[in-house]
Amino acid sequence: MSRLDWPAGFERTPAADRERNRSFEATLGQTTQDLATEMDRMDVDHWRGEIGNQHTKSNGLPLHNASPDDPGFVLRWTDGDEEFAVACDASPRLRDNVRYVLKWVHETRMRGNRPVKTGDTEFAAARLPPGDEDADVIVAGSDRKEPHEVLQIQPGAPDDVVKAAARARQAQTHPDQGGSREEFQRVNDAKEVMLDE
Repeated sequence: MSRLDWPAGFERTPAADRERNRSFEATLGQTTQDLATEMDRMDVDHWRGEIGNQHTKSNGLPLHNASPDDPGFVLRWTDGDEEFAVACDASPRLRDNVRYVLKWVHETRMRGNRPVKTGDTEFAAARLPPGDEDADVIVAGSDRKEPHEVLQIQPGAPDDVVKAAARARQAQTHPDQGGSREEFQRVNDAKEVMLDE
């Protein structure tokens, strides 16, 4: 079982306080497709969704039939040297939480199209504080570990080498085998980045 990597400092909604949203008509599949389109419109360096199990697409968005025990959803992205995250677990249904995030991202992006000037970007509320300089996370355009370094292979390695290295590193870093959730996620992210190149 996988656990959702909820952003530090973000409060969780107690399960008893989660409420269904009966006004959302879209399916989980349509919602994830809409969110992918919205993120492409933002033209950020790298983005990925996260849910509480492995039933995800390569971009971390849930498959149409995903049904994790934890209905929370986290969307992370990088733009330049800045990292952002938004998360929702207000509903007991994953689809509703993904839809809430989609609506927030869309509405926030649309504010940038208005002729109103503010003291910061529209997404300032989603900006994460700078992390530990020595952290081994993958962030596009940063000086942190590159995907090939995380997988311990050469840059530009063929897909079959990437997949084999990722399997080996996943076995080493899996939380059930004594590894950390964070390092296991870094390996998964590195694999996806290298396969997308």
